[in-house]
Amino acid sequence: MAQDLPLMPKATAVWLVDQTRLTFDQIATFCGLHPLEVKGIADGEVASGIRGRDPILNSELTRDEVKKGEEDSSYQLKILRRKTIVVPKKKRSGPRYTPVSRRQDRPNAILWLVRNHPELTDAQIARLVGTTKPTINGIREGSHWNFSNLKPVDPVSLGLTSQIDLDGAVFKAAKKAGHVAPEPKGATLKPASETVIVDQSELKKAPELGTPDSLAAMAPKEKEDVPDADSVFAAFGDKKDS
Repeated sequence: MAQDLPLMPKATAVWLVDQTRLTFDQIATFCGLHPLEVKGIADGEVASGIRGRDPILNSELTRDEVKKGEEDSSYQLKILRRKTIVVPKKKRSGPRYTPVSRRQDRPNAILWLVRNHPELTDAQIARLVGTTKPTINGIREGSHWNFSNLKPVDPVSLGLTSQIDLDGAVFKAAKKAGHVAPEPKGATLKPASETVIVDQSELKKAPELGTPDSLAAMAPKEKEDVPDADSVFAAFGDKKDS
């Protein structure tokens, strides 16, 4: 298992050299450095432009731990386990952000969605292309200030949304409107009576399985006698003499 080190090893070593009476070996072990490197820090030859970083203030060491190290030169400092707090990312419920260079294309995309997917709600369109409901209503009703110059363009080709998001929104809207047939719970095989047509008259003629007649019918036929080569050449010789 790798040793836990301070977030900024050299800056921490600078602080420990200046502020404590710890040995070079103790500081080197705690910071993951070489003792000669720590000695260079003390002499001003290494890390001269680095500002010291307080490991006590940053919850990587305690004062008691430093005191133990100062009292016993063989003592190895133990770093505190950092408690990382992960702040959950807040899900944005507003409309999708649209780059400034694409904002003039939104009315054309809204017109395309309104005409090709009337099942979509205003809220769905607003999330897809990053617009507002008043703009959507104006295009639906034809009262938009630039309606006469609008041309319906697929929002996916404009880069305003992805094909996956568009298909998902259309499917949800269609399912809510009852236009999507429910999926079968599970496929089953049809009975043989529905898939196989059997001629009952032929079935009666067939011998029952397991009877002597059926076994005889299933047995391989005997190999026919094949004349040998000598008899064949002898026959050809007789014909030649005649």
